[in-house]
Formats: sequence, C-alpha cells, structure tokens
Amino acid sequence: MLYVKALKKNSMNNAQPGIPSIDLMHEEQKVNFAFRTMEGIHARMGHLKDVPHRHNYYTILWASKACGQHFIDYEEHLIRPNYIFFVNPGQVHQVITFGEPEGYVIMFTREFLHQNMISEDFLTNLALFSDSAETPPLKIDDVAAKKLRGIVSNIEYTFNNKEPFRNEQLGAFLKLFLIECNKYAPLPDTNNTQTLQAGGMILRAFKKLVEEKFNIWHKVGSYADALNISPDYLNNVVKSAIGKTAKEFIQERLVLEAKRMGVHTHLSNKEIAFELGFDDPSHFSKFYKSKQGVSFSDFRKSLEKSLVA
Repeated sequence: MLYVKALKKNSMNNAQPGIPSIDLMHEEQKVNFAFRTMEGIHARMGHLKDVPHRHNYYTILWASKACGQHFIDYEEHLIRPNYIFFVNPGQVHQVITFGEPEGYVIMFTREFLHQNMISEDFLTNLALFSDSAETPPLKIDDVAAKKLRGIVSNIEYTFNNKEPFRNEQLGAFLKLFLIECNKYAPLPDTNNTQTLQAGGMILRAFKKLVEEKFNIWHKVGSYADALNISPDYLNNVVKSAIGKTAKEFIQERLVLEAKRMGVHTHLSNKEIAFELGFDDPSHFSKFYKSKQGVSFSDFRKSLEKSLVA
C-alpha cells in the first residue's frame, strides 16, 4: 500500500509522461563504472526519498547494515543486513531505507563489460541477475561477507585512485566479486545449466531483441526469423533455460510495460495500447485481462483506491 501511494505521488510531482531513466554519472560526467556507499548516497539525498526509476546500467546493491524495502518492478523485497540485490538495466526499482543505512553500490554498463572482455553470456550463466522481479536477494553469512568485503575494498580503492590500468583492475575485481557471489546463489538444476550454456547466445540475443522490439513484434515467429531459427527451437531454448516459453516471455514483458506506464504516466488506456503496439485498444484490454485476471482499467482504478485509502 505504501508503495502504491509513493508511486502515485512521485508520478504527479514529476509531471512527466514516463519513468525516470538514469544514465551512469560520476562528477557530472557520464561513465561506464561507478562505486558508491549507501552512507554517501543517504547523506547526499538528505530527507529526499528515492523515487521509482530505471537505470541504463547494471546495479549491485549490498546492504551490509540496513533495513527497509526494495521494490523491483512492483515486487516488494525486504532489505536486511547482508542482503545483496542484482538489478538489470531497465528494471524499475525504488529503495526505501530506515535510519542511516550502510552498504555498497556497484554500477556498470554493458560498455564496461565489453571493454573488459566480459561477455553478457557470462552474466546470463550466473544465478544472480534475473529478468524476474520476484527473484529474492542473495543472502550471505558473515564468512561470505568478510570475503566479499575484501574484494569490495579493492574496488573502492581502485575506483577512487587513478592508477595505470584502473579500468582493467575494476573489471577483474568485478568479475571476481560476481563469481564469489555466485557460489552462494541457489543453483539451477543440471539439465537447465547445460541447456543454458548450449543456447546462451540464442537466449541472450532473444532477450535483447525482446527489449528492443516487444512493442512492435508480438509473435514468436518474428524473433525466430530475426535469429534465423525455427519458432519451435527458440521456444525449446527459452523454456529449458528460464522455465517459460518464448511467447510467455514476450507477453510478460508487454504486461510489465503496461503496468509501468499505467502507474508512472498520465497516458490514457488507449494511448498505452497504441504505445505497446496494439492497433485496437479492445485487443489490448482482452490481452491484459487474460494474463492478469483483471482489466487494465480495473488495475488503474485499484491504484486510485489505494491512494485514497
């Protein structure tokens, strides 16, 4: 309930037809890697509250000593000591903490990965970054925290000191940090892992295409044609890797964007339908209700009722 009210309030205050999308900045310059502490962010923001926003980069949030809530695409997660969150580019999130939080925030772009020859397949094969907002944070014990803190200390020192091969050092430390985190993540079943490794390039290319074309291409065949494979093969790769068909993945992306626009913009239902590639708004209404069990109009009305409650 608190989140819905915050979303509505921020949307009206911003008075902009969209969700804030933030580039990675440091000292007023656009960068490909940045390191912050939660204490530093809290001090800079003062009494200002975080608003729902999305980044154009990857974010790792490690709450070493903090309590609160982290909303990722409308799913609420608790923030507790030694919880680590992994947020993909494009995911809408909001951090609400109580008191003075302590922790670390590591941010990096796709360009940073490419510069350091870290493939996106590497991230895909880790059990850390997920397309599902329902994925819980990584919970680590004191032993793991001590080991990871040593790596983070190296990242912080390297980031704040301009030494030769600084970028390469940061890339190496980041990769080591991710590998160490992955040791403590729940492992997928063996068959899933093998299929994911075999079809990793296809899966990554498919996800990239969906992110670029979901409001234009609604059918699996369009993506299969672009990838030069059959729709059945694409479905098998996606289903084996993430437990849902390519069609379900596309439709979930459409529903998610509809919710984002319904909450964060003042566009009418008709305008949102057109933005999402539906020529007939009634088709969008039927699609949304079939996937969510309620009409899009009722979804938006429920937000208004929550605001008044």
